[in-house]
Amino acid sequence: MARDQVDMTPIETRDELAAWLEAGAKPRSRFRIGTEHEKFAFTVAGHRPVPYAGPRGIRALLDGMQHLLGWDPIMEGENIIGLADVTGGGAISLEPGGQFELSGAPLETVHQTNSELMAHLAQLREIAVPLGIGFLGLGMTPDWSRADMPMMPKGRYRIMTAYMPKRGRLGLDMMYRTCTVQTNLDFSSEADMVRKLRVSLALQPVATALFANSPFTEGKPNGFLSFRSEIWRDTDPDRSGMLPWAFEEGMGFERWVDYALDVPMYFLKRGDSYVDVSGRSFRDLLAGGLPGHAGERATISDWANHISTIFPEVRLKRYLEMRGADGGPWRTLPALPAFWVGILYDDDCLAAAWDLVKDWSAAERQKLRDDVPRLAFAAAIRGRTVRELAQDCLAIAGKGLARRARLDATGRDETRFLEPLADRVARGVTPAEELLAEYRGPWGGVVDPVYTEYAY
Repeated sequence: MARDQVDMTPIETRDELAAWLEAGAKPRSRFRIGTEHEKFAFTVAGHRPVPYAGPRGIRALLDGMQHLLGWDPIMEGENIIGLADVTGGGAISLEPGGQFELSGAPLETVHQTNSELMAHLAQLREIAVPLGIGFLGLGMTPDWSRADMPMMPKGRYRIMTAYMPKRGRLGLDMMYRTCTVQTNLDFSSEADMVRKLRVSLALQPVATALFANSPFTEGKPNGFLSFRSEIWRDTDPDRSGMLPWAFEEGMGFERWVDYALDVPMYFLKRGDSYVDVSGRSFRDLLAGGLPGHAGERATISDWANHISTIFPEVRLKRYLEMRGADGGPWRTLPALPAFWVGILYDDDCLAAAWDLVKDWSAAERQKLRDDVPRLAFAAAIRGRTVRELAQDCLAIAGKGLARRARLDATGRDETRFLEPLADRVARGVTPAEELLAEYRGPWGGVVDPVYTEYAY
């Protein structure tokens, strides 16, 4: 989850909210790639969740990384809760259950994304190994229960933890027991944003299938290939989903603002304190009439923080966030930005992708999204399987990356990062199905070997 913003500039009108989003538009020459990935920290001895406190806890891990990297500590009270690279733009943050997240810097190529990831994992191992901490890349913890999970000392998470059960059965599982990888990409104008948002919303289930990697709950198969994706279907309908209205005439920044204004708030941040306003309306705050908080005026920070608590399949901020993928093996993490950069950063490829999805109805898009968590490649729309769609998408992405012609030091272009995905599609096997085969075969019906065979 994003770091909380600090900009107390007053904001008073709906137009200002739309203008804040529109300010994210940039020329193609300034398009960048941001990649975020989460991973479960576990104790090498016993394979248990890592608590925040203690000589071998998450705090000790953050302290060690801060000394190694020289990044600025992000503090909440006396607790270190993250690190920020003020020169490069990257950050390390904590998810509610101690999931350790790298929010990558905005980079020009997928090669740079790959290098950033490799450097991060090497640095992390340098600090984590002496602490007896390992890391696992899956969409959901394979065996820990909700009760097993620690809570990180962040005020926003306390508020969210209290509110989540009011809106869905699985919101706490989303917070404490899942991990994702996502990529953040730019747009050049309102029209460009709308095109990219529509294509990526429609095709997000394809990415979910390609990265499906959460088949276990509390040590047993859960009946899904991406249970992380299924969890989002019962987390909070006010702030998640496929956004059917984004495909309607009149879509733009103002339409997104109207949607976001109707999503209930979680909190206001005033100084170092979080004020619980869960369920309240940002419209009331904008008008200066938030019940129980008379006189509070909305600020840029309030808007930026509120936007960060909306969780649809694709999220608009001052860039677009692709949110459909499970966390996975470290070697395949750069495949996600490669997939979306190839499709969205080339106009011909974006048009080709739109041709794939433009005739789908809202009901068809929703059914595909609902079917993919269980069926992955076998889900279908208009008589075509997701596996077939994924083949088309990879062909489009490959053309886009080849035309970008961004080469590494050995002369290879970015298409090499699609190879793990092409292999999955060729075999018709998701990462989750590989895990299930291990579970039913050499692992003998237990999940514990995942902590050695699939650790970072």
